[in-house]
Amino acid sequence: MTLVPAAAIDAASVDAAITSRMSARAFLPQAVPRATLEHILQVASRAPSGTNTQPWKVYVLQGASRDTLVDKVCAAHDALRADPSLAADYREEYDYYPEKWVSPYIDRRRENGWGLYGLLGIGKGDKDKMHHQHQRNFRFFDAPVGLMFTLDKVMGRGSLVDYGMFLQNIMVAARGQGLHTCPQAAWNGFAKIILPHIGAAENEMLVCGMALGFADASDPVNGFHTPRETVASFTTWL
Repeated sequence: MTLVPAAAIDAASVDAAITSRMSARAFLPQAVPRATLEHILQVASRAPSGTNTQPWKVYVLQGASRDTLVDKVCAAHDALRADPSLAADYREEYDYYPEKWVSPYIDRRRENGWGLYGLLGIGKGDKDKMHHQHQRNFRFFDAPVGLMFTLDKVMGRGSLVDYGMFLQNIMVAARGQGLHTCPQAAWNGFAKIILPHIGAAENEMLVCGMALGFADASDPVNGFHTPRETVASFTTWL
């Protein structure tokens, strides 16, 4: 009896699940069966974590619980636009982005932002359209399933590395079921609304949200695919 699992039977399918993953920004209303969601989460739970701590905790929002959270956060997002001084009330619990941007990261960020906005016909300075598109995050891009991920505050920064592998597993496993996802750090600033809504304990912090469902293939926004650097650009062979 072998103690090491054999290679995947169809390596091409594994590669396809990874390379076909994209951040979908328009979804169909088609429901996702609970059994499918449970399967995805079970598969994803095989993600590695330091000393097998498995630090992830998942909240699945559908139906009324999803819609109520959407309404709450969209209202807060609108209020924040009307009164920017409210920003002090909506702070992330950890720094997802750097305080000061430098190249090449700021260049990639700008390319991403203006590439998406250009596809959607949103010009620089068109604040109304920008606000509307940003708020699409808080509607889960119309996906019927919203996921919220939390982490016990007692855990160290290494648990965020573990979490990233778990999240990637979810997204890849979703592709295996013909589904798409969009991981969303945009929710993080509204943790004070989200955590009570999902019933999180005092010791939990929000890591991110995620939209999950069947992508709308007819929506042009899903034609936006971000570029990737070459292996040669980020690899040093020793």
